[in-house]
Parts: sequence; structure tokens; C-alpha cells
Amino acid sequence: MSKLKKILIKTKRQIFSEIAGNNPSIFEGEGFDFMELREYTYGDDVRKIDWNVTARMQKPFIKLFKEERELNIVIISLLGGSVHFGQKRFKQELIAETAALLAFSAVKNGDVFSSYIYTDKVEAFTKPTKNIHAVSSTVSDILEFQALGKALDLKNFYKTMFERIKRKSIIFVLGDFFGDFDFKYLAKKHEVIAVMTRDQLEEHPVALGSINLIDPSTLQGALMQIDQKSIDKYIKTLHDKDSQLFKHFRKNRVAFTKLYTDEDPFVKMSKLFLRR
Repeated sequence: MSKLKKILIKTKRQIFSEIAGNNPSIFEGEGFDFMELREYTYGDDVRKIDWNVTARMQKPFIKLFKEERELNIVIISLLGGSVHFGQKRFKQELIAETAALLAFSAVKNGDVFSSYIYTDKVEAFTKPTKNIHAVSSTVSDILEFQALGKALDLKNFYKTMFERIKRKSIIFVLGDFFGDFDFKYLAKKHEVIAVMTRDQLEEHPVALGSINLIDPSTLQGALMQIDQKSIDKYIKTLHDKDSQLFKHFRKNRVAFTKLYTDEDPFVKMSKLFLRR
């Protein structure tokens, strides 16, 4: 069975199964109209309790809403050469599976989704749609993309997406997030969610001695000495950069999670949505 078919079967089952259907909605939008007040009954969402009315009536009441408009979900896969790496599977495959979960979730909720593949330019684009068949082409584009030799242009990325995504959206940015990211302006216009895809070996490398390494973004090789001293320096540098990145996310209200290639993304993504 092909990787594409395996991913589609697995993620569709996870999203549309009875168990997944009992979970809170993945996409909670801001566009709601107030309908009415109703006395609280067991099982209602306590977050919907109107405390002012409850205090006056001396018993709990909840507010009921109706959706005013559908959500616009945008999935952006940053496929620089570094995603062509992984011990059990490549990060590129993990990104494809995560994109499938997001796309199926949008379809299930009756929302519109679109998808971009970006490097130093837009490499592929799936037009906004509610069609479940578009999930397959979206995931196929990610899996089949030749990431080796591709470098990210992050400055152009922000400008391009700010100009192209007109409607207020929930934007999921999928990538390994090695680089200097700045979502300040994009996050003012949209809700941005960063999904970091990493391999455990990238964060906890092992000593290999003298080895010829190839930069997957430039395909240039270099002889390097990977001993414990260089590993310790690398881990500290990566930790410091990630700490600054997380600080930036929190400052700009960018939700984020980290997925590893040996994990099931459905579990982590479900936890992320429950925190939203």
C-alpha cells in the first residue's frame, strides 16, 4: 500500500471515527451570533455559563449561539531541504500526515481549507474548498515534493502570505522551524498556529567522529568532526534559539506544538486544540 493511501486511511479514520467525533471541535471560530439563554443542564459546556444572569436568577444559565460564518483554514507546509530527514520516517511525511488531519477536520466541520507548499516561493497551492477529495491531492503534493536542494526565504514568506490570504483565517504553519521566524504582522491579521516537526536525532545527536555531511538545502558537502564537545555546543545553541522562538510565539499569541517523527500527530494535535 502506498504512503499516500496509508496516510489518508489512517487520518480519515481518526477524524471521522465515533471517538474523534466525540471530541471538542478542532476549529473554534470567532463568528457567532447570540441566540438565547437556557437554564444549565448536566453535560452543558460550563464555559458557556452567563455568570451575570446566573447571579441574578440564583441558578445557572448558559448562552446559546449559532455560527455566523464558516472558518477559513489555511495549511502552509514549509518544505526546505531539511525536512528530507528522519530515522523512522522523514519529517516531510510527518508534515503530510498532519496536513491530512487538518484538512479532514476542516471538511468534517464544514469549513473551507486551502493549502500551500512554500520554499523561497509558492511551489503548490490548493484552492479554498470543502471537497473531501481535495485532501488527497493536498497530501500527495506534500509527499511528492522534491525538497532536497530547496532553501526557505522567510522574509518573502511573510510578505507573500500577508498579501495572498485576504480573509481572516486560522493559519497552520508546518515545518521544522530551523531559522529566524517573525509572525508579528501575520498574527495581527490572522490566528497563527505553528506545528514544529522534528526528529529526535536532531535535538539529541550522537558522536560520529569525522564525517562528511551534506547541507540538504544547498547540497554542499563538508567534512565535520562530531565529537561530544561539538554536540554540547550544538545542543546549547539549538536550545537557546528554540527558547527565543517560543518566547516570540507567546508574545504574539501564536499557539504551537512540537511533533517528532516517531509520534502519532493526532494525539499531540488533539491536545493542542483542547488548549485553544
